[in-house]
Amino acid sequence: MGKTILAAVALLSVTALAGSATASPGHAYGHFDRPQDGFAPAGTQLSDGSPEDVGLDSRPIDAALQQIAGWTDKTPGREHPMYAGAVSLLAHEGVVVRRSAVGHELRYADGNGTELPPEQREPMHRDTIFDVASISKLFTSIAVLQLVDDGSVQLDEPVATYLPEFGVNGKESITVEQLLTHTSGLQAEAQLWKLPPAQRIPTIMQLTPEHPPGTNYTYSDPNMITLGLLVARVSGAPLDQVVAERITEPLGMVDTGYNPPAAELHRIAATEYEAEPPRGMVRGQVHDENAWSLGGVSGNAGVFSTADDLAVLGQTVLNGGTYGGNRILSEDSVEKMLTDFNGAFPGNSHGLGFELDQRWYMAGLSGPRTAGHTGFTGTSLVIDPTSRSVTVLLTNRVHPSRQWGSNNAARQALAQGMARALGVEPARGSESWFSGQGGTLTTDPLGPVSGPTQVSFYAFVDTQRDGDGTDPLLVESSVDDSGWRPVTLQASGPGAPDEPQGSLAGAGHRSWWKVRGTVDANAGQQLRLRWRYAPDDQYTGRGVNVDGIHVADRDATLLDGELEAARLHPEGWLSTDR
Repeated sequence: MGKTILAAVALLSVTALAGSATASPGHAYGHFDRPQDGFAPAGTQLSDGSPEDVGLDSRPIDAALQQIAGWTDKTPGREHPMYAGAVSLLAHEGVVVRRSAVGHELRYADGNGTELPPEQREPMHRDTIFDVASISKLFTSIAVLQLVDDGSVQLDEPVATYLPEFGVNGKESITVEQLLTHTSGLQAEAQLWKLPPAQRIPTIMQLTPEHPPGTNYTYSDPNMITLGLLVARVSGAPLDQVVAERITEPLGMVDTGYNPPAAELHRIAATEYEAEPPRGMVRGQVHDENAWSLGGVSGNAGVFSTADDLAVLGQTVLNGGTYGGNRILSEDSVEKMLTDFNGAFPGNSHGLGFELDQRWYMAGLSGPRTAGHTGFTGTSLVIDPTSRSVTVLLTNRVHPSRQWGSNNAARQALAQGMARALGVEPARGSESWFSGQGGTLTTDPLGPVSGPTQVSFYAFVDTQRDGDGTDPLLVESSVDDSGWRPVTLQASGPGAPDEPQGSLAGAGHRSWWKVRGTVDANAGQQLRLRWRYAPDDQYTGRGVNVDGIHVADRDATLLDGELEAARLHPEGWLSTDR
């Protein structure tokens, strides 16, 4: 008997796993539960297609894009729109499955949010150019690793080897690697734009670390400004020239670079109306004040780009450093970008340049090797090697004011849409039970039992990495309607906790677990069981699947969930074939 959908759930959960893949059986296309090793084929280039072409369910993607479009207007709980406009792009297995542009490149006249007359507003387009803010750090990091590849720079060498003036005031031992992983001990920021031009770079060179090198993680603009200077010094050319000649031109990223020409102004999304410094409505110049004070070219910010160009960069990483027949990085260097160097600083996983496993914007796509970066202007790039997927979200959320709030909800929604478009094959039979936003799956009364009762099932858990009970999946029992009590569970499988647990949580393993537990009951008692997924409001994973439910006492099977699905009653759960 098939499992009948009996619950009404929120749109993104309802649509998350409906539909079926068109990819051939056994192929990894469209699957969340078949993590891939290694890089994509080196010849993979982006082409256009539909979600169904690569085994994805289009409905969670479209639901996410509908949310992103809605945030261009005022929504409950927000005084202002989340952003004036947004461009989204999603790609899987080298196929761009969705592009979307909503809202406006230019909407406001001043920092107070006075709207321009309708005829003066400029709509967003799929090829709109954005100030990508700190995503620029990825270009700087790649430029550094190119120097590592050609032997000009060593990761474990002190930065002072290449920039002697840097090696003062406790910075003598700071290495190139520590700058790339934000473990140098340097402060988070330096307000260079408030200084006379001649003092700006010397100020960076004269900084004193706030912590001994290697003992603390602090996301630091001075780290990346220093690396930009290192690239220029070692290569003998300005950073913008290096990025153009060694990254964007070989990759065909024609709309990516620093200080875009005035002729492209009509394609550029406006950012903030700045009163201090008195720049007015910033459009076509870098928003970051430090990069602006350095002429628009800096290791921490300054790059302008489009969604399509950033998708090419993402695919280059998935391909192991090559795209369109042009290799810009060795596979070894790309591997270092996808490997966590910050195990000593939990929650701050970082490869060389890329942030890793950051659920707060990667949502259900996050995992140990999921790489990405965000930008202050409202941008984000997420690259998931295990599913070979790329998501790009570009917004102008600081237009007209940075005080209008965060766009993290949109970042999460887009990544979650892609995660739930990817399928999870049922562990048993043709369907499993899924909950993405919480709820209960409760049995009929079972029994009377003959004594202690065994419960077993399969669980696919993608909630939190820490496994500390955050966003837990619980199994609870009620004997003779005496109230609900947790059942201690023992899970086995990749990434499963070693010891018995009162609840299950985890992420990144992308594998089914076999789970068992025992309910203490006396002969003659009636038993009910329920599976309860209880996520909080932030940073949820893809969700939880349960399958193959089996309950038995010493004498008989009390419930076979595959044959008796009608005896399971969902609230916030649904039955799905993927």
